[in-house]
Amino acid sequence: MTTRNSCYTYFCIEGEFNPDKVSELLNLIPEATEKIGDLQHDGTKCERASWEIGRCMEYDVYIENQMRKTIAHLQDKIPLLNQIRQENNVSFVLVIVPTIYADEITPCLDPPLDVIDFCHETRTNIVIDMYVCESGDK
Repeated sequence: MTTRNSCYTYFCIEGEFNPDKVSELLNLIPEATEKIGDLQHDGTKCERASWEIGRCMEYDVYIENQMRKTIAHLQDKIPLLNQIRQENNVSFVLVIVPTIYADEITPCLDPPLDVIDFCHETRTNIVIDMYVCESGDK
C-alpha cells in the first residue's frame, strides 16, 4: 500500500560554537553546518551556528525506527556530547517532521524508551514539526 504520508528526522546542535571543532571531537561528518556569520538564503547572516547529522528520510509508520536511525551514530558519543554542551552555549534537538494526510493511516509518534533515555542523558529536546493535510491536498 502506498501512502502520501512522509516524515524525516534529524539531530541538530544549535548555539554559539565552532561546527568544525564539533565534527573533529565527535569524529563524524555532519550533513549540514552553519557558522555564525555565514550568509543565509535570504541574505542575512547566521546569528547561531548549527551542526546536523542523522537525517532519515526513510518513512516508516513507526517513527521510532526513524528516530533510532537518526541517533544511531551518536549513541556511543554521549560523554562527548555532554562535554560539548557543558563547554559551549548550545542546545541539542531531535527534530521529527511528519506530513500527514487525514484520510490515510497516521504514523505512530511514540518515542521509545531508548530514544528518551538518549535525549535525557544528553539534555536533547524533541521537537515535532507536524504538517496535516486534507485528503484532497497534493
